[in-house]
Amino acid sequence: QVQLVESGGGLVQPGGSLRLSCVASRSISSIAVMGWYRQAPGKQRELVARIVGGITNYADSVKGRFTISRDNTKRTVYLQMNNLTPEDTAVYYCASYSTSYYYWDYWGQGTQVTVSS
Repeated sequence: QVQLVESGGGLVQPGGSLRLSCVASRSISSIAVMGWYRQAPGKQRELVARIVGGITNYADSVKGRFTISRDNTKRTVYLQMNNLTPEDTAVYYCASYSTSYYYWDYWGQGTQVTVSS
């Protein structure tokens, strides 16, 4: 079991940047896949980015603007978000993926990101 706690959200103007952090309650070295999801009001939760070992994948809507990374020594996964637009406004969730059972098994509580002038 692992608890995930996100931070770093807030209000930012269009074109601005934020870096989200997700700190785990235990080592994540054995967790091969970590990811960031987001959910905007009235929309389904969508996978924004994931990191599989050192390989990263992104939703088309954020490709070239967002960067996911991880620091296993700090038990932390990051999401660097640049050139933000109002369409990026959502609650962002960190999650871990179970490669034994093939589903996203642990989730953080979410952090709000609002992009507005």
